[in-house]
Amino acid sequence: MNYAHHIAQHLNVRPEQVAATIALFDAGNTLPFVARYRKEQTGGLDEDQLRRIQTTLARLRDLDDRRQTIIAAITEQGALTDELHIALLDAADKTTLEDLYAPYKQKRRTRASIARERGLQALADALLAQNPSRDSIEIQAQPFLSDAVPSVDAALAGTRDIVAETISDHADVRRVLRERAGRWGVIGSAKIAAANDEKGIYQTYYQFEAAANRLKPYQILALNRGENEGVLRIKLSVSERDWRDAIAQHFRPDRRSPWAEQLQLAIDDAAERLLLPAIERDVRRSLTESAEAHAITVFAHNVQALLLQPPLAGNVVLGIDPGFRSGCKIAVVAPTSTVLATTTIYPHTGAGGRETALQTLVNVVEKHHVSLIAIGNGTASRETEQLVADLIRRVPNVKYLLVSEAGASVYSASPLARAELPDLDVSIRGAVSIARRIQDPLAELVKIDPKAIGVGMYQHDIDQTQLSGSLDAVVETVVNRVGVDVNTASPALLRYVAGIGPKLSERIVAHRDSNGPFRNRVALKKVTGLGPKSFEQAAGFLRIRDGENPLDASAIHPESYAIATAILKKANITPKTGRGEREQRLRALQSQPLSELAAELGSGVPTLSDIFEQLLRPGRDPRADAPTPLLRSDILALGDLHVGMLLQGTVRNVVDFGAFVDIGLKNDGLLHRSQWSAGVLLTVGDIINVEIASVDAERGRIALAWAG
Repeated sequence: MNYAHHIAQHLNVRPEQVAATIALFDAGNTLPFVARYRKEQTGGLDEDQLRRIQTTLARLRDLDDRRQTIIAAITEQGALTDELHIALLDAADKTTLEDLYAPYKQKRRTRASIARERGLQALADALLAQNPSRDSIEIQAQPFLSDAVPSVDAALAGTRDIVAETISDHADVRRVLRERAGRWGVIGSAKIAAANDEKGIYQTYYQFEAAANRLKPYQILALNRGENEGVLRIKLSVSERDWRDAIAQHFRPDRRSPWAEQLQLAIDDAAERLLLPAIERDVRRSLTESAEAHAITVFAHNVQALLLQPPLAGNVVLGIDPGFRSGCKIAVVAPTSTVLATTTIYPHTGAGGRETALQTLVNVVEKHHVSLIAIGNGTASRETEQLVADLIRRVPNVKYLLVSEAGASVYSASPLARAELPDLDVSIRGAVSIARRIQDPLAELVKIDPKAIGVGMYQHDIDQTQLSGSLDAVVETVVNRVGVDVNTASPALLRYVAGIGPKLSERIVAHRDSNGPFRNRVALKKVTGLGPKSFEQAAGFLRIRDGENPLDASAIHPESYAIATAILKKANITPKTGRGEREQRLRALQSQPLSELAAELGSGVPTLSDIFEQLLRPGRDPRADAPTPLLRSDILALGDLHVGMLLQGTVRNVVDFGAFVDIGLKNDGLLHRSQWSAGVLLTVGDIINVEIASVDAERGRIALAWAG
């Protein structure tokens, strides 16, 4: 297969772009490196296009591997005809390949295989051919009787078994029926009588029916979960006309043949016993794969938006991991992420505890000059928020916000947490994580399995390998887009830098701990195991602040330093040039045709444009363009809400049917998809205006409407 041509057609890009990209990947280059530093070769393909090329290429190569395995297996059987060989070579997907292979695939012993062992294949061939012989089928069956086939009825039954399997294995029959079942089949579900569903989680699906091609991804995943938990029974119904027509295109009884009735019986048996159950599995598997792919895409999009939340740098943050009987765990974290103090307060366990806890908080806030309080949104968060509101009345220059504590417990018990915070109790580490999530969400959240950070749906029900791969790719994208300070980053963050990985990240940190901060990028080459290829891939994404070379703090790759230096020289910029004058001179130089300047400096235009961007905005964090989190100084209770009330909220999760919005309460409000303004695309972290549409105080549910 000409991969470049095939992928180019599929993605609507030029074949030469795809061919260059494939060559770069095959040479061991990482996707972030290719996207950022090889734009000339790829023709400026963006990261999404490159990832689609990468995944499509892997799928096609896997398909070809399977194709060759199947061809070899059929050849070994001596059954590979020219027609079949061409069909196998033309198969564009695994389903088609497997359909073609089905008649030749080694199966466990079946009724058909047993009948073949008993010598009934020739009789089955006569049945399939609808032999017009004047002899009755009883006479034709006589030569096939034996100890294993003692009667004509036994011979005919075995013959029908062979024919039924032949019909079921026919590639075109399967293809046509699968298409019809996917288009016109109906998925129905019903509650299993003895099943226990006390909370009525699956009540919507107790008596449910919908066209297979109209099911929403979340409905498919909900049905699957209900079935897996033994609550629901699910069935795909295909009309008799659809399956009979699909079979009749290749297997049609001939009324002139004595075998006509036997073929009809075999067709009915094939459909009921083999074909329809197989097609149901195929259709449901296809629906599940599509639903899981959609869920993974939504989850990945939410994770990316969450990781790109802007850091609230420069704050001394007090993190609170709320609790009732076990108390609220407190951690004060400096702007450098250093833990300054920890303690536990018990404001919710009886008389006198609250006032003592409040005074402890006042003392801690004043002693460490805390400017921001982060409250985990789990158990007792509502009561703790009230405590913090009282605190702010006594220390008014402090703000607070509720923070998702999803994954904090996972981090607290991890080997990384033990290495970072060896002297702290597991429960206190959660408070540290909550505080640090405000200071730099990316640096903290990469320490947690992306599946555990609470911005998806049905994440435990979908393919875990695909989910992990997709989420790792998202984290890799964000980390390399933002860049990493090599002198402060944890191994958890460094492992996502292009070309590094888990082992090398540990070695970088160990080298840093033993030899002190890196003073320049070249010093990275002294790290054991960091060879020329790793350095090439990683260097542009690693930042060295206040080092020996100012360019080391930028996203300019060391291979382009000569070009960057030439630009600065051509613009007459020195270290003493003021910021305003520097920008003015660079803008003036950039205003001339870049193609001419690129030719003069021996650079490509895309690379030159990126260098100018970095020189104009040195050290810029791409997360700075996102809205900062809403900080609160007052408290809102469910009882304070009334229909029509206008509020500002932060989008916490986006799913198929709507968005969950933090409006300052423990429970997020739901902005249903139907309430969104036309053309609006919401992402995690967006700050929006909403209106209270309804309040269900008993169940703690809040419905929101769009307020512009």
